Amino acid sequence: MLTKALPRHGKTFSVYFVVVILSGCNKPATNQSSAGDQPTPAAVSSPRSKLPAVEPKLVACSLITQDEVAAVQGNPIKETKSSARTDGSFLVSQCFYTAGEFSKSASVAVTQPDANKPDLNKRTPKDFWNETFARYSGNEEKERDTASQAPASERHRDEIEKDAAVPPKKISGIGDEAYWTPGPGGALYVLKGDAFIRISLGGSDDEATKIEKSKVLAAKALARW
Repeated sequence: MLTKALPRHGKTFSVYFVVVILSGCNKPATNQSSAGDQPTPAAVSSPRSKLPAVEPKLVACSLITQDEVAAVQGNPIKETKSSARTDGSFLVSQCFYTAGEFSKSASVAVTQPDANKPDLNKRTPKDFWNETFARYSGNEEKERDTASQAPASERHRDEIEKDAAVPPKKISGIGDEAYWTPGPGGALYVLKGDAFIRISLGGSDDEATKIEKSKVLAAKALARW
């Protein structure tokens, strides 16, 4: 709404989420491009990533409907495109909502534990979240604890750093914890339990409006968690 990486202290910002990016749609995700301010894709899979052997527990397109996205964006959604990828010990479900006015499209991605890898010692999405956002939580003790953990995937680190070039903003009133990354287009990351969602909306709205719209969609998704 929050995969990838121990934040690097030498960099200004280091954060997920994962498009990056389902209401029961089985189409594979495709790349789309257009000029203007559009939702930033959650590119959380590397060329070596494989399709998961099992369906993700949380399927992004089933958490937020086309009508809900259309109502928030003020534009009809023509179709959704979904995919599921593995990234280390994480499983990422992605959904891209294509709007009639393409610049108002939206993307949603849910990062969750990979049930195909039941190792109890594996890193979890919540571990990644803590590693990524601890320095911005104001909890110095938490930051020191996470600093000693194994680094998250390079892929996740790179994608999060692309989300924003400045520190994220902590957002209250949604999920267990939430942050807004004020990069191109912006993205809302929301943690709930041991998974987190990333929401990115296209369009020309200002940051405050995008945050509120993203919170509305995140609330609907969390209610179906």
